[in-house]
Amino acid sequence: MKKTASKGDKKKKKEVTEEIAKLEADLNVKHENELKELKTQPDQKEDIVETVTNEIEQIEIKEKKVSKAQKRRDKKVEKEQQRLEDIALQEEENKNGLRHLETEKIKSLLSAKGLKIHDIPSDGDCLFAGIAHQLENNLKVQELRKLVAETLLSQKADFQPFLSLTDDQYEEYCEQMASTPKWGGQVEITALSQALKKPIEVIQAEGRPVQVGIEDFQGLKPIVLTYHRHYYGLGEHYNSVSSL
Repeated sequence: MKKTASKGDKKKKKEVTEEIAKLEADLNVKHENELKELKTQPDQKEDIVETVTNEIEQIEIKEKKVSKAQKRRDKKVEKEQQRLEDIALQEEENKNGLRHLETEKIKSLLSAKGLKIHDIPSDGDCLFAGIAHQLENNLKVQELRKLVAETLLSQKADFQPFLSLTDDQYEEYCEQMASTPKWGGQVEITALSQALKKPIEVIQAEGRPVQVGIEDFQGLKPIVLTYHRHYYGLGEHYNSVSSL
């Protein structure tokens, strides 16, 4: 029995020794792996730091871009707000101005007729542009100017006395009316009424409306213009009208 036990102990001891050797080998492998990890950690740390730094820089760049864009938007809003305030201030100052008073009176007269002002640019062609706006035959400003010049020349005896011009001056006047932005007035309105065979009515703030060709072209709807003395700083001006 003792001999058998002795052999068993030897076998057991061998197994334990082998187990210990295996554990030592595994532990050595583990230590080697841990050492490798420790050696690579500084690099990983540097990579992580670099990555985080890049991300922060990108965020800062985006914040700067957003900030610049926001500043531009804020500046635009501020500029627009200032413009609106200036307009409101100017309108307040103009409430008792000649232009405002004149325009309000004309608006009131037009409203009674179911009409409103249709703005025409102040470029010397306002009379002709105002009439062209209401014509159905699509005549252009330049065509109307030539039509007026032809009428003035063909009816020289009727129109020249109203202009107090010599023959040469009268012909030059007609040429300028046809080819330049020369301002047209009462004489041209009369010539246009005759040439177009249409009555023309001019509404103004002061005095009665000026009616041309009403008797000659009875029953026809008149072309209606508005006459302004204070609409623009440059002086007299004609606007067209449209329905309310």
